[in-house]
Amino acid sequence: MSPLSPRPRAGTDRVPAPAIFAVSGLTLYVGAAVAVGLFDTLGAPAVSWWRIVLAAVVLLAWRRPWRRTWTRRSLAAAGLFGIVLAAMNIAFYVGIDRLPLGVGVAIEFVGPVAVAAVTGRGWRERVAIAVAAAGVVLLAGVTLESDLPREDVVVGLAALLTAAACWAGYIVLGKRVAGAGAGIDGLAVGMAAGAVVFAPFFGASVGQVVPDPGLLLFLLVVAVCSSVVPYVLDQVVLRRVGTATFSVLLAMLPAIAVLVGAVVLRQLPTWPEVTGLVLVSGAIALTARS
Repeated sequence: MSPLSPRPRAGTDRVPAPAIFAVSGLTLYVGAAVAVGLFDTLGAPAVSWWRIVLAAVVLLAWRRPWRRTWTRRSLAAAGLFGIVLAAMNIAFYVGIDRLPLGVGVAIEFVGPVAVAAVTGRGWRERVAIAVAAAGVVLLAGVTLESDLPREDVVVGLAALLTAAACWAGYIVLGKRVAGAGAGIDGLAVGMAAGAVVFAPFFGASVGQVVPDPGLLLFLLVVAVCSSVVPYVLDQVVLRRVGTATFSVLLAMLPAIAVLVGAVVLRQLPTWPEVTGLVLVSGAIALTARS
């Protein structure tokens, strides 16, 4: 090979970022489908906390981040990243326990859109934000003017707006952790920090979960599908793209949610939702660079 020839890309570098993100989103919502079935048994916030705890255990055992050299600054950044991540997950689970999943995803998407609008500079990202936003609105497919109890609507909206704010923070902090080279090690440390910070609120559920191997197994499935796999892949994508492009890639999530809903929950999409899928695909095409 000539010294001037480009070096071949290895591993995930050969896979387009949108393809990696599609796998991330698919596992995320398969895990969410399992989690919803556990809400009546354990409660949405506790299910989310166990998702973080078990994901932290898996990542710590895999990565053993204590072997690397940490500065006080990098350790603090990873910890803050994990706390925001845990808060985002807990708030989102509370939201979708009160409101339909499609509405929840659409409202939470306010966070990534805000990041893309602030950090994006090119015309592609600006146009893609508008296209993706239109697609998300159509994919929601549900109006808040429903027969749901007002208390559920108020609590659900507050939780989802909190999740949206945390999602914006997750993108910015995640890019910082990935850019500093901590990557998946930083994710492992962050997950552990998030689990510890919220333990005083949900630690009482240990007595219910640990003696029940079946429940623990389902929670492990949720942790691996909804936290370990997608967030590891997020770190891979964040190393390769900017926060604005990553924010628009997040527009794939509502489309994937519709797909999982159709296959797993038999919730077939309507024509407005199909139109939303086309718009989201257009937004991805605008930002997907070689």
